[in-house]
Amino acid sequence: MTELSWDPFDKVIHLAPYDVWRRMRDEAPVYRNDRLDFFALSRHADVEAAHRDPATYSSAHGTVLEIMSPEPMQTGLIIFIDPPTHTELRTLVSRAFTPRRISALEDSIRALCAEMLDPQVGGSGFDYVQDFAAQLPSKVISELIGVDPADREDVRQLIDQTFHLEEGAGMINDISFGAQIRLHSYWSEQIELRRRQPRDDMMTALVEAEVKSETGSRRLTTQEAADFTNLLVSAGTETVARLLGWAGFVLAAHPDQRAEIAADPSLIGNTIEELLRYEAPSPVQGRVLTREVELHGTVLPAKSKVLLLTGSAGRDERKYPDADRFDIHRRFDSHVSFGHGVHFCLGASLARLEGRVALQETLRRFPEWDVDHDRAVRLHTSTVRGYEKLPITLG
Repeated sequence: MTELSWDPFDKVIHLAPYDVWRRMRDEAPVYRNDRLDFFALSRHADVEAAHRDPATYSSAHGTVLEIMSPEPMQTGLIIFIDPPTHTELRTLVSRAFTPRRISALEDSIRALCAEMLDPQVGGSGFDYVQDFAAQLPSKVISELIGVDPADREDVRQLIDQTFHLEEGAGMINDISFGAQIRLHSYWSEQIELRRRQPRDDMMTALVEAEVKSETGSRRLTTQEAADFTNLLVSAGTETVARLLGWAGFVLAAHPDQRAEIAADPSLIGNTIEELLRYEAPSPVQGRVLTREVELHGTVLPAKSKVLLLTGSAGRDERKYPDADRFDIHRRFDSHVSFGHGVHFCLGASLARLEGRVALQETLRRFPEWDVDHDRAVRLHTSTVRGYEKLPITLG
């Protein structure tokens, strides 16, 4: 048997990591990569427990391997902050990210789907990701945040550039940094504009959100509001695009189940959960230990970098019987694709809404399709996994 090796930058493993993940769960549930200086947890129980213990598994050093730092980051990005500051910021932000604001988007999401899918009806096929899946979440989140329509395509392109990878450096490169700087400047200007001229959008809600305490009240600074806006737009665009791309790919590979969903749209909600379990759009999250931990007979020293393999956790047969089988009727109580605990994804309800409506509108127009595998292109980063291009052919 070959030596067990897993590296989040390995493009070959990245294409089909399932056998390696299974070996890690069975043979090395605490996996060590000396060259890149990290441990990795691959079993569902361990990944879930780590998510629920932010006091031990800190996010403050970064959560993407190539940017993780020895010391805590000085940042306003909520995903890189631990409690109690994280708790305060999340409380503020949650007041802008209300269920009412999310549910009110359904008609708009449906209209956007029609706008992009209707022109494809009667055609021979199209790129399901580039022509639809990557555009829908960008348009939805831009509307929710309050990005001016004239700026939306520029913002989407800048977000794409922030995920630009270079060999040996990952996301640490001039193109990615330049795009991040331009985006942050844009958000800061927009936040300041909302202070002077409030609108009915989330940037205004972020500016106006206030928490009262015994010591007074607090609002987000411009830096904090800009950081959170940037995070919400970038994460909301990228991960939902991958989720929808996986839906296009996986359902084409399971035409009988696709036919069931097309005939009974009430199955779509559970299908989205099964897709999230089966192919997690963000399969790796990083943490740094605040103390020494012993797990499965291995001692992990304090300050160790630990990667939580969400993608592997979703395929863990200890949690999910016959875990490598895609099943739209699967009954399960939870998955870890949105995380758990204090860092549970704030945009989970929006992602689920977008996934449900997008799949329903797709199947309403195109109950059958095939994937042109020769022209499909995979996206490769250390933390996001899915399709950059997914050409489909229509019968």
